[in-house]
This record gives sequence, structure tokens and C-alpha cells, in this order.
Amino acid sequence: MNYSKSEQVNSVDQIENDIARECLRLLEIDEPIYISVVGDLPASTGLGGSSSFAVGLLNALHAFRGERASASQLAEEASYVEIDLLKQPIGKQDQYAAAFGGLNLFCFKPGGDVTVEPQRLPNGTLSHLFDHILLFWTGHQRDSSSVLTEQQANVSHKMDELLRMRSHAYELKALMCDRHYDVRQFGRILHGSWELKRQLASTITTSEIDTWYQLAMEAGAEGGKLCGAGGGGFLLFIVQLECQERVRRALRELVEVRIGPEVHGSQVLFPFVH
Repeated sequence: MNYSKSEQVNSVDQIENDIARECLRLLEIDEPIYISVVGDLPASTGLGGSSSFAVGLLNALHAFRGERASASQLAEEASYVEIDLLKQPIGKQDQYAAAFGGLNLFCFKPGGDVTVEPQRLPNGTLSHLFDHILLFWTGHQRDSSSVLTEQQANVSHKMDELLRMRSHAYELKALMCDRHYDVRQFGRILHGSWELKRQLASTITTSEIDTWYQLAMEAGAEGGKLCGAGGGGFLLFIVQLECQERVRRALRELVEVRIGPEVHGSQVLFPFVH
């Protein structure tokens, strides 16, 4: 089924799509323009679709103006649109992931600066990791704002959990750069982070999500997590090749989505000469 909502307006201010309206305002685009958006996956599912849309649209609009924007510029402009203009209770990780692509260690500084450390992995490591990732659609879309608002309110008394989750990122960095890395250890670290993340807010998980997670673990998954803020979306698991069919059978009521690495980030495929 192909379904869409179309808007035909005479001015930018009349656009109902918040991100599109604010991106056009930010880059001062007020001449006649046609924008068409196609997405492979549903919105509000924890995979950063809104931020990817903002980054991609800004990239296209810069090209429309005859400009080339860097990945960091796109990430910061998209963050400004979503966080400062639209007051979304989110971080900058999705915008940076969409703009840069690849596997990176992002460090978010107290003043708002972000450092990006691309990971130089031994040959075949990234492909090997993705061979062991299974992603399942729970069928539940959710508004992340309520989850994130509660999570932000809990930060002061959940600092121990957050610091341990940060340490997991550095553990994964060290693990991936090891020429003899163990995918099982990757799964165990991911499982530990999921156990901590579940404690950050009451709406991050549900009894149904917990049941699916447990079924996957009993079928042989090494670990996993719910993508995004929580409450619905996609479950991701690290699974040894010999256990993957058992995990698929255990989660047969869910839809599996095949994924692979994307190393380039946002790209303009057909530059427009204005």
C-alpha cells in the first residue's frame, strides 16, 4: 500500500509538517519548490527517522541553493531545528548518525559540542557484526516525547546507571578494534546496557516487549535492546549464526527487517544546478 499526505500551500508558514517548515525557514527558501519524501520504515519507531529526514532535507536544500554542507553542519542544523526550534526532548545522536554514517564514537560535551571519532576496524569486522544482528518490528509505534520527558526528569537520580551505560560504549569501542573480537561479548555488553536502560523510565519497556526479549534470549540470542527511546519500535539482537533460525521461530509473530551497514551518511545523489 502506498499512502501519503500532500500539502499544497502558498507560503512556508502554512506548512503543517514541522520539520519541513522549519528547515525551509532556516535556509530562507521561499520560492516555489516541490518536496517529495519516501521512507522505508514507519515513523516513531526508534530508528531516527525524523532526524534522518531533517538531515536529508537540509542537505537537499543546501544543494538547491548551490551549496555543499559538511556532515557536522548538517547535524548541527538538524539538531537546531528539532531541539531549539521545535522543542523536542531529544539528543543529537540521531542527527549525527544520519549525517556522518559509518561506525562512530560520539562524545557529547556539556557545552553542546560534539566530537566524532570514526572507528577504524580490522577488515571484515563490521560485516561480521552485521551478519550477527537480527532486527524485529514489534508493530508498536509510540510518541517518544513522553518517554524522554520522564527520562530527563529522572537524570539526577539515575546518574549511576547512565555512567555505566557510557562505560559500555567504551567497552564496545575497545572490543570492536580488537582483531580477535568476540561477538558473544558484544551481545553481553548490549544486554547489560538494556538492563540499565529499562530502569531509566517506567515507559521504556512493556510486559509484551519483555516477553519477546526473553523468548529471544531463551532461543540463543547473546543480548539485545529496544531501539530508540522505548515503548515500542524495533527489537535488535546479537545472535550467533547457528541460533538465528531458533530466534526467528521464537519471534515468528514479529516482522524481521534485514539491515546492513551504511558508511557514507547523508548524500545528494543528483545535484541540482539552480
